[in-house]
Amino acid sequence: MALSRLLLLFMVASELRDAETKPIEFVCNKGARRAINIVAELKSALSECYGSTTLSTPVQLPCTELHVASWENRSDQEKRGDIIASLKLLVESVKVFKAQSQPGCAASLLQRLENNINNYLLILTQLQLSGPAVSPGLSCVPRSTQSLSTVLLNYNQLISGKLERFVINLEDRCNSN
Repeated sequence: MALSRLLLLFMVASELRDAETKPIEFVCNKGARRAINIVAELKSALSECYGSTTLSTPVQLPCTELHVASWENRSDQEKRGDIIASLKLLVESVKVFKAQSQPGCAASLLQRLENNINNYLLILTQLQLSGPAVSPGLSCVPRSTQSLSTVLLNYNQLISGKLERFVINLEDRCNSN
């Protein structure tokens, strides 16, 4: 079991290293995108956190609502800014919780979540896009929750919704690299 986890960690790290050195590879390699998304693994680990699924302080949730027509009318820079703002909101909220909490199952899961969010932030901020730079901005009024399950659900919706749609729209660049 420990060996398989170590192997999985190595595989994810190697996929991430490739994506970090050339973020367009993250766009062009669906396997790399799947490998970096650890939400299913975190949900599975959460089932082992008996009594730790309710957090002592609220965590702000990312903006996950996606109105396809208005999303498609936004520039790539605006889409990236929206996703980055949502990821930053969540990662800062996770950091606040961790600073106020005791070590334990929930804190351990949130540390892994924080690391995962930071990986996405690194990739997105390094991704070369044409057009004028846009300051990251939220597309919603953030909600908060004390449910770790809800945090993971919303994070997954952001990754599999807005981020995946954003990346799919960039796939036309894959053949030119």
